[in-house]
Amino acid sequence: MESSDTPSPSRSKELFFAYWDIVGGFVFAILAFIFHKNGHSHLSTLLAALSIGFLSVTISEIAEILAERLGEPYGSFVLTFSAVAVEILLLFMILQESSSNPEAIETVKSGIISAVIVDMNVLLGLAVFIGGLAFKEQEHNEDTSSTYTTILLVTALALLVPSLLQFSPGGEEKLKQASVIVSFLLIGFYIVIYIFQTKTHSHFFKPTARSRIFRLKRKKGEGEEEEEENYIFEKLPNFINLFVIFMLILIVGIAAEIFAADGMPLFKEMGISTGLAGLIIAIISVSPELFTAIKAAKNDQIQRVVNIAMGASTVSILLTVPILMALASLNGIDLTLDFNSLQIGALILTVILAWKTTDDGETNYFEGISHLMFFICFAVIAALY
Repeated sequence: MESSDTPSPSRSKELFFAYWDIVGGFVFAILAFIFHKNGHSHLSTLLAALSIGFLSVTISEIAEILAERLGEPYGSFVLTFSAVAVEILLLFMILQESSSNPEAIETVKSGIISAVIVDMNVLLGLAVFIGGLAFKEQEHNEDTSSTYTTILLVTALALLVPSLLQFSPGGEEKLKQASVIVSFLLIGFYIVIYIFQTKTHSHFFKPTARSRIFRLKRKKGEGEEEEEENYIFEKLPNFINLFVIFMLILIVGIAAEIFAADGMPLFKEMGISTGLAGLIIAIISVSPELFTAIKAAKNDQIQRVVNIAMGASTVSILLTVPILMALASLNGIDLTLDFNSLQIGALILTVILAWKTTDDGETNYFEGISHLMFFICFAVIAALY
């Protein structure tokens, strides 16, 4: 009789697929640190980026477990906050390089806008495209997309204010004042949105009765939960999972510091524009949400996709901008919100496109490919701008 203590090949395969991200993240982080200490900037930058991406997937997986336990809309808040924490860490580490590399500030500004561009076009577009191929049409709560596109349009216009004032008499001083005022406005707006989303109008962000997600759950029953039983984080209580997320974010912070220290000079040496550098950073920080969104789309959970893509974009602006402004001020870094015409224009057009493709409460693969086409055009301009 075969011993049950001996791990079978299938069991080993299960373990690999369950924990590849966290193992790979730690290994890449250690290797990045070693190469950083030995002056191999190309390898340390690449490995640090891989470490951030892999560990971000783990953070996203644990956050998704918490999200399932908490339910909507709190679940999507957990997912977006975990991703935004990684984004803020990464951008702040790059911001600190501005003393030796002035282009770092422009890279951070590009990263802020690019995070929204990637969320709304790559994440939303790819998930909608894949979901559309699988289910032809997918339905979500139209109030969700309508509310989020309104929020994003208002915040995009708020970011335009400092950029316009810099061209007035005494523009430099007005730019600094307007940047601080807009930061406080964004925080205040976020508080209102939080109350709106979690208290007074939480039904705006939940699946409607006509969403296929309910039929899917009835068909599957408890099958999915049984599949996830062996994943260690499924067995841990919420407070331990939150502690694990916090520790992983600290390790991501170390990897981000290596990426910023070695990556910024490397980008300059390779002639990579600040726009393209910001786009690369955004893709790294958004990667965990991308995995979650694609998985949700395959399960016909398009409501989750819309909540993640648009919710992450909203939080990315309303929290990332004020927090980075505060951190910059505390560290004596002169950060202002003067975004260029490409960034603001692409942001506003992205919001308009998202409004047109989601406002009727239905999505299909053509709408997904439209977002991906928009992103490719933006990436070409960012690379050559």
